[in-house]
Amino acid sequence: MPKYMLLNYLPTKGGPAPEEMREQHARWMRYDQDLKEAGLFLANDGLAGPDAATTVRVRGGETQLTDGPFAETKEYLAGYFLIEAPDLDVALEWAARMPSSSYGSVEVRPVWGQA
Repeated sequence: MPKYMLLNYLPTKGGPAPEEMREQHARWMRYDQDLKEAGLFLANDGLAGPDAATTVRVRGGETQLTDGPFAETKEYLAGYFLIEAPDLDVALEWAARMPSSSYGSVEVRPVWGQA
């Protein structure tokens, strides 16, 4: 069965208030459990914010390190779910069910050579 990465992007500004995020915890736990019960779940991790990132480039044989992300963006990659789904349509349905899809975005990518 093909694998898909559901990349969870959150807004850098204007996202849900902290009290709303606490209320969404139950939705996230339900989403995680539903993926597992459907037999699609493979992995999930959240990521530290962009302020904790280091960007690495090698140019002309020299390694360059930059604190934070390379470019300013309106959204940042906050985490992912790796799922195994029968096809892209099913992966897209699960992306739409992700709690953050109502205030952020979910990018769906087939794992190379899997779809």
